[in-house]
Amino acid sequence: MTENNHGKTTVSPDVLTTIARLSALSVSGVSRLAPVSGGVNRFFKRGAGDGVRIETEENTVYADLHLVLNQDVNIREVSRNVQQNVTRAIQEMVGMDVGHVNIHIEDIDYEDNEA
Repeated sequence: MTENNHGKTTVSPDVLTTIARLSALSVSGVSRLAPVSGGVNRFFKRGAGDGVRIETEENTVYADLHLVLNQDVNIREVSRNVQQNVTRAIQEMVGMDVGHVNIHIEDIDYEDNEA
């Protein structure tokens, strides 16, 4: 939330979820997002159905992204690139601080050679 002499701007958590999702998907090596797995808590978290969980506290964003990566990628490098990309996008587009961007690798997409 930003305040100035003209009023204030509020940003919906859904906007933050969209920014995080698109920023993650734009990173080379990311195949898709995976639904957030298990537990009753997933029903109470924003974005849990689309692989992104966003929480905000004061002016700080905390994100958890559940990813499926392409085959033959360096998991550590792709994860680091996603963290940097998501952090930069949220800071630049919304002006909020980022507390953390946790990456959860849920699966690897392998080409189906059995068909």
